[in-house]
Amino acid sequence: MKTTLKILLLIAVVGITSCTQDFEEINTNSNAPVSVQPSLLLRQVIYNYGEEMSYEGFVAGGLLSQHMTALDFNLFDRHALKSPQLGGNPWAIFYRNLRDNEIILNQSRTNEADRVYEGPALIFKAYMTAALTDIYGDVPYSEAFRGQDGIVQPVYDLQEDIYLHSGGILDNLEQGIVAIENYSGSIALEGDVLFNGDLDAWVRFANSLRIKALMRIADKENVSARLQTLYDDGNYITDNSQNAVFNFSDSEPNNFRMARLRAGDFGNFVMSETMEEILEDLNDDRINVLFRPRANNGNGDDYEGLLNGIDASSTSITLADFSLAGTVFRENTGMLDANYMTAWETNFLLAEAAERGLISAPAQSLYETGVQQAYEYWNTELPVDYLTTTAAYGANGNNPIEQIITQKWIASVINGYEGWIEWRRTGFPVLKNVSASLNNDLIPVRMPYPAEEVALNADNYNTAASATNDNDINVPVWWDE
Repeated sequence: MKTTLKILLLIAVVGITSCTQDFEEINTNSNAPVSVQPSLLLRQVIYNYGEEMSYEGFVAGGLLSQHMTALDFNLFDRHALKSPQLGGNPWAIFYRNLRDNEIILNQSRTNEADRVYEGPALIFKAYMTAALTDIYGDVPYSEAFRGQDGIVQPVYDLQEDIYLHSGGILDNLEQGIVAIENYSGSIALEGDVLFNGDLDAWVRFANSLRIKALMRIADKENVSARLQTLYDDGNYITDNSQNAVFNFSDSEPNNFRMARLRAGDFGNFVMSETMEEILEDLNDDRINVLFRPRANNGNGDDYEGLLNGIDASSTSITLADFSLAGTVFRENTGMLDANYMTAWETNFLLAEAAERGLISAPAQSLYETGVQQAYEYWNTELPVDYLTTTAAYGANGNNPIEQIITQKWIASVINGYEGWIEWRRTGFPVLKNVSASLNNDLIPVRMPYPAEEVALNADNYNTAASATNDNDINVPVWWDE
């Protein structure tokens, strides 16, 4: 009996040892890759971010910027921002794509064959980070994506540090350019759906983003010398042919997501009263592209906007009385782009810098070039007298800064968050109090941290929430204080 027991124990030990020795091989799926090619990740990050944030920028950002108005029981449009509907919670979009971009960046620094990806990854990281912090303020950054180091609850970095410190937005843009300029390899950048592997285009993109970042913090930092150098060098996006955009298609899977919504969901978004008044005061022909004539136009008024933030439970609205978004956002999305950075935005930023005396440059010329490019971008012929009549620079008592920002706001319809951010920074264009505000008639100046942060990162969330008066949407971010 004892001999039998010894034999059984020996067999068990041998079996356990054998299983342990083969554990990794047995438990590895040979059909599942342990790493992803950076070319595939780059394509995914660029496209996914652009596709999702274009939709977000339309259905949620467009309400905050008052490009669009929502009709039915949309608490977000009434500024209850903790009640997102059909969008309004871009936090996960940012962190998912920043995580994947970080994988690209890490691989580019550990594998010589992937070195070409370092510059674009740094630049795109800066691009996404700027949008994230401009929307929310202080956010997890320096400790984000460090789970392998045992950090699963990252601290919230101050927005000032995210912009200015080493490894922050401005530094990453500069280092991204350096990485591209120092790259001497022969391996091409693949998966680049923005510039088809053109590294010079990435440098122009980065310099336009530097101009944008510097203007965003211009009330906090002395940015004149850096802006002047960028302007004098001229190596930024200057023409629409150089734009950082992804072209949507007319059909799935790469069409604009509004084309895939049910008719009822699409019909929930109409022109805002703010947009109607601005376009009609300017006699702006882009209204014909951006919106549709209302169905009920018996009085000859083709376009009609609605004041944001109605209480649908007490206000009766007939859809046919208002202007839906144009066919470019639904039936003809092949004419539409996911917009990352453009020549017109760059020229408007430089025009503002010149008008404010931050650089020595012809403000009016930059403004007029920006207007021409924005009309071209939206496939609209610029009226011959537009820049000498309703949109004439500084004429008829117009405030040039208001004109510059308003023109940028009009062109940013698919980037509604951008229009809202620029309103927060400049106060232009003048937005309206919403009809049935759930925020004490205040227009929010930041998005609230999402509820999942309370559960997943409680201690650090509580610190950040305390700095924003319990996650208050009316507490300005650093550059807006």
